[in-house]
Amino acid sequence: MSEELEDLLTAGERAAFHGRPAAGVNPLQQAVELAHAAGRDAEATAAAWLLGVCLAASGRYGSALSVLDGLAAHDPQEADKRLFCSLAAATVGSIHRQLGRHADGQHWDNRALAMAGSADEALFDAHIGLAADAVGLGDSPGALAEIAVAEQVADGRTEWWRQRVRLDWVRAEVALLQGRPEEAARRAATAVSIAETSQAPRHVAKGLLFAGISFVQAGDLDEATAMLRRSASLAESLGSLPLVWPSRAMLGALVEISAPEEAQKSIATARAAVRTISDDLPPALAAEWTARADVVALLED
Repeated sequence: MSEELEDLLTAGERAAFHGRPAAGVNPLQQAVELAHAAGRDAEATAAAWLLGVCLAASGRYGSALSVLDGLAAHDPQEADKRLFCSLAAATVGSIHRQLGRHADGQHWDNRALAMAGSADEALFDAHIGLAADAVGLGDSPGALAEIAVAEQVADGRTEWWRQRVRLDWVRAEVALLQGRPEEAARRAATAVSIAETSQAPRHVAKGLLFAGISFVQAGDLDEATAMLRRSASLAESLGSLPLVWPSRAMLGALVEISAPEEAQKSIATARAAVRTISDDLPPALAAEWTARADVVALLED
């Protein structure tokens, strides 16, 4: 691999998982072009997947899908390209899940699983995605079964910080689905701790969001407010709109009486984030996104 291509991929990966996702877009676009020009298809596929991750993490879902859909639908024979096509399919599944389209997410995560082969990283992402899809579909047994498989894949891989964080996110989601907010809060706290140690601020922000939701369900609104403030501020500093809008929307609702000015600003920020996400989606998905009950409630409140 050329030094320039390696530097671009490193910069993109760092932005995707350890910095502002938008900062990875330009270097990864360059990496895709450079890799294609050099006939390095595997590196081009890896760069395209990372580009999709950066776009999705910024809330540019439509742009991310335009990059990832072709990879996710592709079925290459080469193992290295197949790995990244599987990861791309799992990322497409995650995007649909974030849009509230859990059945579509399940379709793409099954696609990711079919392409994963024996690649543990791809197997993990497919199974943890299927677990999250099951949560969204209200299927606790299905989620627990997929979590168990993901745990087996990750067993002994102490270097897998991202995977361990994602396991605790979904464990927290299952606990919330089953009405066990105290356990959900513990799982979220573990995810935050791992992400902080790994210097992964976006993952910290999402863990704090889960913690805030858990404390709301537990009735500890003061702690929920503190967690959501931290999540929202961190997400904003990273430009991660998928985390900005729910954290700001919930925070605004919580402090409506105690801090009306803060509530007004938080709700306005949440609305702006939702509209920006909508603006990047193709028309059919944008219409579906803005018709979601929670989005409708936010925009019409």
